[in-house]
Amino acid sequence: MNGFSWESWVAALGLAIPVGAALWEFGFAGRKRLGYRVQMDTTAKNADTHPHAGVLRQMQQDNTSLVDPSFVLLRIQNSGWTHIDAHDYVVRDDDQVGIRITFPGRRVDGMVVTEYSHDYLGPCFEGAAGLRMNNGNIELPRVPLNRGTHYKVLAVLERDPRFPAGQDFPDPDVVAGIKGGVRGGRIKKTESHTFASKPVMVFIALLVLIAAAQSFTSFTRDDASAQAAPVDCAEGTLRLSGSTAFKDAVAEAAKRYVKKCTGAEIPISDDTFNGSVAGLDSLAAAGKKASTSTAKEAGKPGGGGLPDRLAFTDGAKGDGRPQLLPRPVALSLFTLSVNKDAGVQDLSLKQVRQIYAGEITNWSQVNGNDVPIHLVSRHPGSGTRSTLVKQVLGGKELLEVTSGDCAAMDKTKPGRCEVRETGILLDTVGSMPGALGHSEAGAALTHEGIHQVRIAGYPATVEGADAGAYPYWQTEFAYTYGEPPADSIAAGFLRYLTEGAGKDSLPAHGHRPCSELEKPLLCRPVG
Repeated sequence: MNGFSWESWVAALGLAIPVGAALWEFGFAGRKRLGYRVQMDTTAKNADTHPHAGVLRQMQQDNTSLVDPSFVLLRIQNSGWTHIDAHDYVVRDDDQVGIRITFPGRRVDGMVVTEYSHDYLGPCFEGAAGLRMNNGNIELPRVPLNRGTHYKVLAVLERDPRFPAGQDFPDPDVVAGIKGGVRGGRIKKTESHTFASKPVMVFIALLVLIAAAQSFTSFTRDDASAQAAPVDCAEGTLRLSGSTAFKDAVAEAAKRYVKKCTGAEIPISDDTFNGSVAGLDSLAAAGKKASTSTAKEAGKPGGGGLPDRLAFTDGAKGDGRPQLLPRPVALSLFTLSVNKDAGVQDLSLKQVRQIYAGEITNWSQVNGNDVPIHLVSRHPGSGTRSTLVKQVLGGKELLEVTSGDCAAMDKTKPGRCEVRETGILLDTVGSMPGALGHSEAGAALTHEGIHQVRIAGYPATVEGADAGAYPYWQTEFAYTYGEPPADSIAAGFLRYLTEGAGKDSLPAHGHRPCSELEKPLLCRPVG
């Protein structure tokens, strides 16, 4: 007991409260419970004086007009966690009535069951043992109710002449009992909560206090505790390569990792982030070289995974390279970006394909400005480009390059040029009238002079991709050469990026971590 700190007691209490609440709600309080709710109780006073009263003036009982009618809608429900059988009602075996309802100061002149949660409840109210009135009160049969089922009863009532006129009527009196139910098995009046019931509010308040205490403890720890390293810290230098579209997000996560793990180094270079295919080539070459060196030194074929390299790609690798193992990291949304001088912000999928096929060469042909279309594309091997071809253009490759230098393109004629990386592409699109390019959605938001193009009215959002309406998306993968050692920096940083705090760096750059999607292992839209 001496080693049990007060922080541990707070943590234990934080665990015990929700566990106790769950045991109470599901093990005791919700064991077997019959409930009712008064969903409506209103009068129709002075109907004769209202011009739109209609049939309310004609309500009668035994050819006598109702003087002070009122309407009550009751909902009877199984509000527990076990089913209720007909023999569970606390009545004599020969008594077919399970629930009796009286209305102090009123008598029942008519009633009907208006709603069943399930059609099979209907026969329970038919025949002599069904719904009936007795001396102005309602008697309901012993209806079996599965968990969560209900039915509703609508009653028309008249004021008892002996009840003072103008005085509010007391609440209906509902009498029933269930064998083995909580609180003596009596039927319980339930409430419709817009947020939470009072017991739940108490539990929430306690949990908030515990969370505040734990936060205070965290902020007041000594510096040694505050600087504690993440679980997956590893020493060494990690070499990263691949997609330029994913570079900024990875760079931010790497910066955070190195700050926490003082023995780690992760240099980021434009020379290594120069395309998905180039990243895979670099990883495969490094793995082959390492395997060859191992084989020469040990006199046998090498087979271990590289501990210090990762490659990131827009989409999965193609066939071949069986040594490269994938791990989905995030769902990336890409966008078409157009120079503002084009006067266009929305294109149909057909128009996009016609533009990249060279069938539409001026923005005026799609209700834009009279400006030639200049296509600015990434080099072959770019994941952003291959995703454009596959997901948006239906597999049809881009037009031939008309200029090897985007800056030297004839601005008076349509054409296409290519650039090495995403940043250069966006800068080119922003400065060249009529230019159209492609990039990840997050990067396009920070560049001036361009608009993101909606496709068929849909912007680049996960919701649009899930609905199958927005086509330009791709899964970002991290590749290793073989299975890296569990304690290596490659394995540690990959876990940090996919399961740890590193994934928090992804949303700011327009990427959705796989763990936040409905199917994280597939890491793709559900549509």
